Order: sequence, then structure tokens, then C-alpha cells
Amino acid sequence: MNMEYGFLIFLFALFLIAWMGVKIVPQQQAWIIERLGKYNKTLEPGLTLIIPFIDKVAYKHSLKERAVDVHEQAAITQDNVTLLLDGVVYLKIINPVDASYGVENPYYAVVQLAQTSMRSAIGKIHMDKTFEERETLNTHIVHAINEAASTWGIQCMRYEIKDIKPPTNVVKAMEMQVAAERQKRADILESEGKKQAQINIAEANKQEVVLASEAATIDQINRANGEGEAIQTIANATAQGIEKVAQAIQANGGKEAVALRIAEQYINAFGSLAKESNAVIIPANTNDASGMIAQALTIFNNISNKITENKS
Repeated sequence: MNMEYGFLIFLFALFLIAWMGVKIVPQQQAWIIERLGKYNKTLEPGLTLIIPFIDKVAYKHSLKERAVDVHEQAAITQDNVTLLLDGVVYLKIINPVDASYGVENPYYAVVQLAQTSMRSAIGKIHMDKTFEERETLNTHIVHAINEAASTWGIQCMRYEIKDIKPPTNVVKAMEMQVAAERQKRADILESEGKKQAQINIAEANKQEVVLASEAATIDQINRANGEGEAIQTIANATAQGIEKVAQAIQANGGKEAVALRIAEQYINAFGSLAKESNAVIIPANTNDASGMIAQALTIFNNISNKITENKS
């Protein structure tokens, strides 16, 4: 009976030892195996056998990318302004052996390095530039971490500044500066608007004067053209009338008609003089109407003869 118990105990011990030698490594993990206290191998994901009591799992590393908070810290800028900054760093184990034996705690070491690198980078720029140079600061910190942690088996994938807190008095000064800048832009825009309005008014007045002068010029031209056309029309009408009179004179009985017309106008002229003035100069032979008509016809004939001589 005791032998049966002993055999069972022996089988259980063998099973326990075998179970202790079977290791199942999860995906995206790497286990460091030490044999008798010395590094032996790195277990890949899957089922693996080790020698119990001789081999042991010394370190277990996750190969996933890990986000680690960088706690708030104080940093002094080049112009002696104290800022409070915090951030987040993204890390990944790329060499499990170096991460196990190169540094005691790789994540803690990288966080401390990120803080010192941040303070060093902030000290090289002015406070006003810290908000504009976030990308440059992030890139600089990543480069500094990877350069220093090259033997730690860990790589910094990226670094992001989460918040930058200037002192209260600096914040108030910045707000006043922003308000003054906005007021300055508003004043400039207002002055530009007034300037443009005055320019527009001046241009409108100028155009009004130009248009008025052009209208006056056109009016004068139109009046002159109208007067010229009127004079031309009168001249044409007069010429046509004279031509018709001349034709009428050359016709049969024309001279007698002219003589009759002259006698009528001669007599009417004396009648008009008597109406307009008290003093009237009259010919001596006023009773001799035929003599007066003959005298007028003589004058007409003399003029006609001179015209004929000039034409010949």
C-alpha cells in the first residue's frame, strides 16, 4: 500500500516537473530565459520547453507600443520665464535582451530622459516661441531619447507635449498683448475704411465735374450745330427766294411786277416814317406819285445794268 502511494507521489512529481518545464508565450511578448543565473535564450510566442529548476523566466517584455505619461515639470526658457509642461511618450521594446540587462527599468529611464531633454530644449528658445515650436520640440526630444537609449533595447516612437502653462502674470500680459494687437488691427481697418471712403467721395466728385463739363461741351456743340444748321437753312431759303425772284423778273411782265412792288414799298415806307417820328423828310414832288415810281424804277434799272455788266 505504501508502495502504491509512493508511486503515485512519484508520478505527481514527474507531472509537476514536466508542467513546470512547459511554457506558453503569448503573442507580442518575449521572455528572457536564464540558465543557472546566466542569459540563455529568448522565448518567442508559442509553446516552449525549458529545464525545470535549471532554467527560469527572468524577464517578460511586451513588444506592443506603450504610452507613458511624462508628469508635469518646470522648465525655464531662454528669457527666464518658468513654464509648466507635461506630455506623453510612446515607447516600444525592440531588443528584449538589452531592455533586460542594459538598464534597470527601461520605461522609467526613458521618462526621466524625456523630462531632462524637454528642459534642455525649452532653455534654448524664448517663451513666445514655445507655442509655435511644438513640433520642433517633439522631434528634438524623440531624437535625444533614441540617441541616449540606443543601448537600452527600447525605442521612442514619438513624443507629444500635452500642455504648456505659463505663469499667471505672463498669461495676463499675453492676453493684454492680444487685446492690444486686435485693437490695433481694428483701428487700422477703420482708418483704411475712412481713407477708402474719402477716396471714393473724391472720385465721385471728380467724375461729377468731368461729366458736367462733358455735358456742357456737348450742349455747346449741339447749340452751335443747331445755330449753324439754322443759319444754313435761312441762307438756303434766302438763296432760293432770291433765285425765284430773279426767275420771276426774267419772266414776261416781271419787271412791271417789280416796279409795282417797289412803288408799294416806297409809299409804305413814307407812311411808316410818319407814324414813328414827328419830323418827316419828304420829297418835293409828293403829289407826283408817278414821278416817284419812275425814280425808283430808274434806281432798279441802274442796279440791274451794273449786275449785268459785272457778269459780262
